[in-house]
Amino acid sequence: MAYEIFGNDMTELHTDSKKKVSGVMKGADVSSDAQDKSGSFDSDKENLDKELSNNRLEGRNAILEAMRAGRTIDKVFIQDGLRDNTISNIISKLKGTGASISFVKKQRLDSMSETGHHQGIIAQTTAYNYSQIEDIFELAKKKKEPPFIIILDEIEDPHNLGAIIRTANICGAHGIIIPKHRATGLTATVVRASAGAINFTPVVKVTNIAKTIDELKNRGLWFACADMGGEVMYKCNLTGAIGLVIGNEGSGVSRLVKEKCDYIVSIPMMGDIESLNASVATGILAYEIVRQRYSAKSKM
Repeated sequence: MAYEIFGNDMTELHTDSKKKVSGVMKGADVSSDAQDKSGSFDSDKENLDKELSNNRLEGRNAILEAMRAGRTIDKVFIQDGLRDNTISNIISKLKGTGASISFVKKQRLDSMSETGHHQGIIAQTTAYNYSQIEDIFELAKKKKEPPFIIILDEIEDPHNLGAIIRTANICGAHGIIIPKHRATGLTATVVRASAGAINFTPVVKVTNIAKTIDELKNRGLWFACADMGGEVMYKCNLTGAIGLVIGNEGSGVSRLVKEKCDYIVSIPMMGDIESLNASVATGILAYEIVRQRYSAKSKM
């Protein structure tokens, strides 16, 4: 059992929506404007158009190709009532990405569209670009420190990712690596939750976490995987060039990724429950790494 969050933090979900969308699960924020009488979607069209700005994608193929290319979709507006295979496929692919999905009337999409060919769907991508692994090593070199990297294995909650980015910056980690699929990307929610840390902490998106760990091992890093069945963190040597691996909020670190790690580390639990929010667990383990680094320096 890995560190988990109880349920999902879905504070942005429109709880007054009465429609249920099949295929939409945790990590995708879904709403509907079927109740236009409330004015919730009609109140500020000008601000909505500004939000879409230059990161707008219109049409099904444009959105699918952007997702295949690894771009992070932040918000999606779908024509109310559309449930064909392509739309269902897009919704399915957005599962666990932190994207916000809103079902709106066709007139709303027509007014938002710049091309006039939205095909019932318009999306907004994140404005933040991803870094490269070399950027992480360059930052470590600049600080004259052994690399300290946080690897996230399918973190789906955008608030968790934003909080982890913030913690990574404060504790001196040189970068974060996230997977391309089945995980939240750099959405607006993530950016807000990072409290500005996203501007200073490299975030790298990779296709395969296990393969990336192998490549980083060849560059001298050791890897510690967070899991409740591991050795208590105080007994593990977490100094030197290290990667800290944190797993999914519910299922933890995947088996293949766990097998690639050198240490399985746990946080001692003194209470009546046996789980921690993923971002809290990251903070505790990250600062144990900081503590051990300070201790090692003082002995030199």
